[in-house]
Amino acid sequence: MGAHVVLESASLDDVDRALIRALQLAPRGAFSAIGEVLGLSEQTIARRYRRLCREGVLRVVAVVNPEALGQSSWMVRVRCRPDGTIAIASALARRDDVGWVALAAGGSEVVCAVRSRSREQREDLLLQRLPRTAPVLGIAASVLLHWFVGGRADDWSGYSADLTGEQTRRLAAIGADLASAGGDERGEAAHQRLAAEMVRLEPEDQPLIDLLIRSGRASYADLAAAAGVSQGRATRRLAALLRVGVIYLDVDLSAPLLGYSAQANLWLTVTPSELHAAGTALRAHPEVAFAAAISGPQNLTASVTCRDLDHLYQFATQRVGTVPGVQALEISPVLRHVKQSGAIISGEHRLMDAPAPPRTQTRRTRG
Repeated sequence: MGAHVVLESASLDDVDRALIRALQLAPRGAFSAIGEVLGLSEQTIARRYRRLCREGVLRVVAVVNPEALGQSSWMVRVRCRPDGTIAIASALARRDDVGWVALAAGGSEVVCAVRSRSREQREDLLLQRLPRTAPVLGIAASVLLHWFVGGRADDWSGYSADLTGEQTRRLAAIGADLASAGGDERGEAAHQRLAAEMVRLEPEDQPLIDLLIRSGRASYADLAAAAGVSQGRATRRLAALLRVGVIYLDVDLSAPLLGYSAQANLWLTVTPSELHAAGTALRAHPEVAFAAAISGPQNLTASVTCRDLDHLYQFATQRVGTVPGVQALEISPVLRHVKQSGAIISGEHRLMDAPAPPRTQTRRTRG
């Protein structure tokens, strides 16, 4: 992606960038193992990680895959009066079934991802609450039909050049070893398999998931305490949740603090017979952090991260625009994110911890 342009509020050096990429490859990797690969001490890695978290640059989190629970994901575009977008976005961000919220189209549109736990909850939002809200001028909701990019911590590869090929291989092996404790399948293959398989959660899984959503690197001891089970049981349940794809680990990044000031949602209309090939082509570009086939007249969407508007223009026209089958392309620049991976974004683009869920009675510890 070319030279790095770093904002003054988050001064990153080569070690920071290498650590970010290392965490993308091994989100729960031990600091000692990461340090050995990078040629740094465990203390240095831990100190750098804590600083990046404290400054709001990154968070390691778990993301729930609704398909595994028999749910569906929706992309919702809410057209608003400009004086009402902030209020609408803030209200949506407070909902636990809304994973991320962004202000787009110059502040006249709110875009969000809805993962409702039931059809009734989704219909209440889309058919009752939003249409009756005064600033709302129109709603367009599309269900996600197929993921091309998403579901992996290393989907965004802007810092891939900061590691050598050997370092990348070793860190990927660390990540794979941790995931293989549960036989983890990730990315498109997992989404395809889970389309026909619904997972039943155990009673202790929800508090364990709630903690991982806030802290994807939470220790097994902390996970056990949150779920009210033994540490061995918590270890096995985390492996099982990863294996069946109920959750995946992600490295949530504040793109503006990394020096990437142009983020946008792309809405494409693609010839149906070439839709899958077009989505697969988007997957090859490091700018694309998410891409999926959706319902509606615009049948392919993508979230892209670029250095600046010139980079965004060249990417959209010279690469996306030349993908076979693309009939129309709408570029909707993101004014700012209000919520991202379940966490509120501060006005300074810093990632803030997701709120803790309501406390529940601790269960009896069992093996």
